[in-house]
Amino acid sequence: MANFNKILFPIDFSRVSPVIVPWVRMMAEKFGAEIHLLFVARRMEHLSTVYVAQATLESFAAEFVKGSEAKIEEFANTHFKDMPACKTKVIMGDAAEEIIRYVESQKIDLVVMGTHGRKGLDRIMFGSVAERVIKSSPAPVLSINPYRLPKEEGGIGK
Repeated sequence: MANFNKILFPIDFSRVSPVIVPWVRMMAEKFGAEIHLLFVARRMEHLSTVYVAQATLESFAAEFVKGSEAKIEEFANTHFKDMPACKTKVIMGDAAEEIIRYVESQKIDLVVMGTHGRKGLDRIMFGSVAERVIKSSPAPVLSINPYRLPKEEGGIGK
């Protein structure tokens, strides 16, 4: 049986992310694993069709990444301060593609991620990052839908 030495926890700074923390901590403690927090910032190319100067987009993107780096450090310090092995990373690109790329490049053993549980039109318009990662990840993926967990267990729903 494989050991989970490196656990990837992709976060999106939504209210879902903190709900998944206990699961990540439990797995990391159980296996003595290193935690990798990853935030994938969406590229700004789609805004170039609105007559915004490229230099403005690049400046905004740089500021967005800088702000995201501060936010992910704050998240790590809030939820994983007592965990000795916790790394943070902010990358720009498509969330699912960059998560898979990170799993491969860092030799991640397990991905623990939340799902928004979108249905219908929301799912068609926004897609499912979790579903794409589950289908393509070379490492096992533990996906948690916080909307299905009872509130007394830290869930958002029921």
